[in-house]
Amino acid sequence: MLDALLDALIDSLKILPFLFLTYLGLEYLESHTEDRIHEIVKRAGWMGPLWGSLLGAVPQCGFSTAASNLYAGRTITLGTLIAIFLSTSDEMLPVMLSAAAPVNSVVRIILLKIIIAVFCGFLIDAILHLLRSRKTGQPEDGEGFQIDRLCEKEHCHCESGSIVVSALKHTGNIILFVFLITLVLNLLFLYLGEEAITGVISRHPLPGLLLSALIGLIPNCGASVLLTQMYLHGVLPASHLIAGLLDGAGVGLLVLFRVNPDLRENLKITFLLYILAVCFGLLLHFIGISF
Repeated sequence: MLDALLDALIDSLKILPFLFLTYLGLEYLESHTEDRIHEIVKRAGWMGPLWGSLLGAVPQCGFSTAASNLYAGRTITLGTLIAIFLSTSDEMLPVMLSAAAPVNSVVRIILLKIIIAVFCGFLIDAILHLLRSRKTGQPEDGEGFQIDRLCEKEHCHCESGSIVVSALKHTGNIILFVFLITLVLNLLFLYLGEEAITGVISRHPLPGLLLSALIGLIPNCGASVLLTQMYLHGVLPASHLIAGLLDGAGVGLLVLFRVNPDLRENLKITFLLYILAVCFGLLLHFIGISF
């Protein structure tokens, strides 16, 4: 027990400075580009899924929450919203980079998610355009909804003020998740054995994949941290990681349920995200993809 605790503490302290530097860089970029990114997506028109997929790949869940707001105001299409949700990886990139994961592996994961997001976004908009041929396919502009209070309440990364303070807050939140998850994994490895845990998932890939995708739906940054840590520890295969990251839009879904008054539509969007994540996860599993 003591060894598991010390190992978790040491592993967390090792990545602490890298995690802070990563968040500091991300906060700097966001503070200088956020308004410009929002305008690009709002004016993208039928190219929304492409721009949404590229910009949604920016780490953390800030842009997915903004997308929920834009969709609730009918400023972007459903395809663009889904594309942004699918390409969002929340805390995957900072955790992987701070853990010194191979850069080429991280790039492949991000590119794969972007490709899937672009394909699904355009497909959804095309289907809706055919079903509602009398409409233009571009939603009417809406009044929108102020989500600054919601973002702050849900600990999203849209805080105002010093980027250093914001980076420190994020580092503290995520390092706590990393420590707790690493401790739990160490205890599981200690008492159950690493081969036994990974063997359960390898012998029952479908339930494991369904569970991974279900974890991804949890509207909290801890979900992506958990999935990434399990992948880095060899517990999850690449297909299961992708399934969990595809529908892992951070608090974006939670904001959607709060700002979009149509509960049935929100449930349909959530179900669609889950089905897409499972389907592509299964496809990648049968292909035998690895990073």
